[in-house]
Amino acid sequence: MKKGYFTLFETCLFFGSVTLITVSFFLFGGQGYLSLAASLIGASAIIFSAKGNPMGPLLIIIFSTLYGIISYSYAYYGEMITYLGMSTPMSVWALIAWLRNPYKGKKIQVKVGSIKPREVAVILLVSVVVTVVFAFILYYLGTANILPSTISVTTSFLAAYLTYKRSPYFALVYALNDMVLLVLWTLATIEDISYLSMIICFIVFLANDTYSFINWKRMQKKQQS
Repeated sequence: MKKGYFTLFETCLFFGSVTLITVSFFLFGGQGYLSLAASLIGASAIIFSAKGNPMGPLLIIIFSTLYGIISYSYAYYGEMITYLGMSTPMSVWALIAWLRNPYKGKKIQVKVGSIKPREVAVILLVSVVVTVVFAFILYYLGTANILPSTISVTTSFLAAYLTYKRSPYFALVYALNDMVLLVLWTLATIEDISYLSMIICFIVFLANDTYSFINWKRMQKKQQS
């Protein structure tokens, strides 16, 4: 990575995120070092994804695997199944797509893609089917807080698909997913204060995903010009 790759704002955003996640983990007694590792890897994944760097999807693969394991510990089977059975393999798919579509041969920046109008209708239909199927699965498994868990399945699926399509809106949908996860872990924290570190984690993710969307729109405009 060449010097000056990250802007001053991005550097401050990353180190601020890492510091906040780490401090909150030790301050509130986080759920084991696995959750800390997942949070730090997730923050790293977002900052690389914000730059359109394939390292982003690669780190998301690792994060999704770890997060699925953590979700299992709180009986959030929806999160576990979503991340291990859907987000992880779709991130592999996205990584391959990003590596195959570099911008002007630059391996550190992907070419921004787009979604055709007819694709929108298809993906929305598929999302409805995925949501309904998972809703029954989650109900059968006795998933805790089933409504937000089901919504999380939908947003995670859409975000993963848009990442594969290299659409700037993947970051926006991930931001929506962060909001859903904030609800989930807030409910968990009410019963166990040690999960408060997960709330801090997804607040950080929300800020980073919001910046990622802004930067991707900037990248799109620059590439098209």
